[in-house]
Amino acid sequence: MKRMSVLLITLFVSFTATAIDTGVAFEDPEMQARYEHIISEVRCLVCQNQTIKDSNVFLASDLRREIRRMMTDGMTDTEIADFLVARYGDFVLYNPRKNGRTLILWITPALLIGVGGIVLVRVVRDRMKMPMDDDALES
Repeated sequence: MKRMSVLLITLFVSFTATAIDTGVAFEDPEMQARYEHIISEVRCLVCQNQTIKDSNVFLASDLRREIRRMMTDGMTDTEIADFLVARYGDFVLYNPRKNGRTLILWITPALLIGVGGIVLVRVVRDRMKMPMDDDALES
């Protein structure tokens, strides 16, 4: 029992030691809200399915610190996004910009829905043309 309690205490202490940005980055609530918005729009390049807001890897921590510094230096959200894209590519943004290189990302969903609709219509039409089986009606 004593071993279990020591294990649980160690487990809880280790979770608090790896907490993500526990402090407030800015005293100004408007700047803090802007900071929270930016870090929730930037993809963690290590985890790839998390934002840097949710990630506790070193690169995400470094990016959060860099964004804080850029905001303190007076850079706009667009300038910060431009810096991140220039350094890491379009993949770093969860909502990629609409340009020639990312056009396929924006067109593909509509294209797939259109193709799926066409296939569905053709299958339904082909099924409607099929003769009804009298044996199937009797049972």
